[in-house]
Order: sequence, then C-alpha cells, then structure tokens
Amino acid sequence: MSTTPPHAIQRASTHADDELLTLQEVAAMVRVPVATLRYWRHLGTGPRSFRIGRCVRYWRTEVASWLDNQSSEAVD
Repeated sequence: MSTTPPHAIQRASTHADDELLTLQEVAAMVRVPVATLRYWRHLGTGPRSFRIGRCVRYWRTEVASWLDNQSSEAVD
C-alpha cells in the first residue's frame, strides 16, 4: 500500500519535464529588473514562484503561461 497521496504524484508529474529557473533567469526572460520580479512576487501579481530553502524558483512553463495571460489581457 502506497503512503504517497495521489495529488502529490500528480503534482510531481506535472513538471516532470519542466525546467527550474532562478530570479535572474526569469528577469532576463521577461526583460525586467530582478527588483521588479521581487516586487511582483511581494504583490502576488507576477509569475507563480516558490522557495527551495532560501532560493526562489520558477517553473519555465508557469512563466510562459503567465506571459500568455498577460498578453491576452493586454488585448482586451
């Protein structure tokens, strides 16, 4: 019998082929200063991020999805 909850397995497989990005990498990708990303993180308006120890990380697909949402909202 497995002790791992099913939602944990699904969540892990969602990003199985994804790449983790640093603040600096996302800032370069989005072309904003790192300080702006930190501010967006504080406000909760930027791409979804999380901590691994003391480091902030982003999934590449989450950043791409956030960019898509930003561009579609700008057209409205």
